[in-house]
Amino acid sequence: MEEGTGDSENLRAGIVAGNSSECGQQPAVEKCETIHVAIVCAGYNASRDVVTLVKSVLFHRRNPLHFHLIADSIAEQILATLFQTWMVPAVRVDFYNADELKSEVSWIPNKHYSGIYGLMKLVLTKTLPANLERVIVLDTDITFATDIAELWAVFHKFKGQQVLGLVENQSDWYLGNLWKNHRPWPALGRGYNTGVILLLLDKLRKMKWEQMWRLTAERELMGMLSTSLADQDIFNAVIKQNPFLVYQLPCFWNVQLSDHTRSEQCYRDVSDLKVIHWNSPKKLRVKNKHVEFFRNLYLTFLEYDGNLLRRELFGCPSEADVNSENFFLTLNRRPLGQNPGHTSKPSESSAIISRSSEGNLGHHP
Repeated sequence: MEEGTGDSENLRAGIVAGNSSECGQQPAVEKCETIHVAIVCAGYNASRDVVTLVKSVLFHRRNPLHFHLIADSIAEQILATLFQTWMVPAVRVDFYNADELKSEVSWIPNKHYSGIYGLMKLVLTKTLPANLERVIVLDTDITFATDIAELWAVFHKFKGQQVLGLVENQSDWYLGNLWKNHRPWPALGRGYNTGVILLLLDKLRKMKWEQMWRLTAERELMGMLSTSLADQDIFNAVIKQNPFLVYQLPCFWNVQLSDHTRSEQCYRDVSDLKVIHWNSPKKLRVKNKHVEFFRNLYLTFLEYDGNLLRRELFGCPSEADVNSENFFLTLNRRPLGQNPGHTSKPSESSAIISRSSEGNLGHHP
């Protein structure tokens, strides 16, 4: 309909204007500060989705990035090949074996379509390096419309015992009124969506997060029998008992396009959308007033040539060789929970990629 098209054009203009208006502002983080991003991705479909997510992050970024990818062997092979092909500067990628984590969460019955992998964000404090203090955690069905450094800067707003940065859930799921006899897990109000999480890992470890979530899950499973929304149910149950743990992020950091969403109430008032979340099994087929606009944004990055992301970050020294203009990318496979100060035997996917040794391996959108 024409009305919908007009709204989408206004929305697009709002995003462009909102993002460009920040040109004169102070940078959100230090120029060469590394931003850490963790993503659970397993299987072909997850690999395809995470590639689109990563391209949207790389397109907007101005800082070095360190991706921590919890992946199975299929996803690791696909993603390692793509990163090696793109040769993007100032990017480090560490892989963690998702199959080795299954025993940590396999005791939790889960009805969510993400399966056992949908529970693995719960064990990131144990999985990621012990000296990693903070990380942005993302679902694979996310698209960024701004520089991820803006989100990284929000860590500075945490106070007291706040260790989780989350956006409120934009559906009525946790209110329990979607259908007759609908009985969701306990949550604070509407609850929180875990598609985008800021994790203060060092503080979570000191709080004994591992023990906290396990005890909560065991208690709730006695009555609920299984999770419906995977890790999100358990995160919310913990928050219900410990609301002081949460710093509530503005809704534009996780605009949720699920079937029962109220996301329009968010971006109707906020023209500068930051993150779009396709949190429905229907994904691009979800019903939404502005779905054509969101779909076009997603398809832009789906089809984008990753080789075009190969731009230098001027003034930022390489962690491998500050005098080498050939350094581009480090790929490592890291034993779970290992301190980055230790080195391990690299897998076949481990590599330092340079201009001189690698040509353009073709178009990998």
